[in-house]
Amino acid sequence: MPSRLAPALAGLVLLASGALAQPIRNAPPPRALETAAYIFAAANVCGYRIGVSSFEALLGRYNVTIEDVRPPRGPFGVRVQTMFTLMSNQMMANRDESCRIVAGEYGPEGSVEKGILLPAAVEAPGPAPQGAPGAAPKIVQ
Repeated sequence: MPSRLAPALAGLVLLASGALAQPIRNAPPPRALETAAYIFAAANVCGYRIGVSSFEALLGRYNVTIEDVRPPRGPFGVRVQTMFTLMSNQMMANRDESCRIVAGEYGPEGSVEKGILLPAAVEAPGPAPQGAPGAAPKIVQ
């Protein structure tokens, strides 16, 4: 009798533990990681801002969230960070042409996806500093 009970109990334990286990996610497709690294590199090298909602929508096509690819915290962030480094270095070799190309692909009027890379925010000129030009600023305590 104990020999018949053992398989039944083992099956019950497996069934119960399976219900509590988290579903296993597959790794995102390599294209999603490459795209994220490319966008991050373009923002870094060219000074573009990333349109978050457009970027999330692009990643959503690959069933990936921004938290998955955020370097270095996301589960795939280290991979993205490695690709980002390589792409940034390559873009810096020919910065002007690289920035023009990436703006044509992912800029406001992009041919691949519109509005992911936005022009850098222009800071409004602030009030002129007090004192003579070239003088050190006063330290107020």
